[in-house]
Amino acid sequence: MATHYDIVHLSEVGSTQDEARDRFAATGVPTLVVADRQVAGRGRQGRSWYQPDQAMFSSLSFRTDWKPEHRTLIPLVTGMAVCDAIVSVGGREPSLKWPNDVLIDGAKVGGILVELDEDQMTVGCGLNLWWADPIAEAGSVFDDHVDPSVALDLARLWSQALLEQLEGPSGAWPEDRYIEQSATLGRQVLWDEGAGIAIGLTPSGALIVDTAEGIETIHAGEVHMRGWR
Repeated sequence: MATHYDIVHLSEVGSTQDEARDRFAATGVPTLVVADRQVAGRGRQGRSWYQPDQAMFSSLSFRTDWKPEHRTLIPLVTGMAVCDAIVSVGGREPSLKWPNDVLIDGAKVGGILVELDEDQMTVGCGLNLWWADPIAEAGSVFDDHVDPSVALDLARLWSQALLEQLEGPSGAWPEDRYIEQSATLGRQVLWDEGAGIAIGLTPSGALIVDTAEGIETIHAGEVHMRGWR
């Protein structure tokens, strides 16, 4: 049975992450917050979130029965749910850059942020729906302005898909599908401590890289793809 969750649609919010987390903490009911505008949003590692012409700002707060050692997979599972949602609403074909970026034609159109507070998990997703003049390395899901209802549809779709996946056995996820959607695997990647070819994932979702010095495993942090604009 699908997990019940409340949906809160706001015209403006400071941060959907904070709003969803606070509402779930107060009610105990999984809560999806979707906002038309976000004025104090943040990305992974505390980065600011730029405001495109049209965007989806959304966060889902809930508890999961997945074991702690499997929760590192949740950003990857969320990415797949977001990609499926984009296709469902007629967006351009997306791919995933490990660990938490959504790309279209090599440009970043969105990101995923997972925050854990004891047993409470808050998963955020921001997507550039349309951006007439995007910043460097950014793009958008659509080539033109879309109906505002698309943002709410996208948020519902990815949230429902994520909750359904997490209802299954702890750590069970369609890794083969992720590999098909990955823009990182098989590519040369660079990070602060080295460079190599991304060749696979560990059971916890860490990135396995074949370097000149041997096999390296990257558990978190920023990874750049050579040739990615």
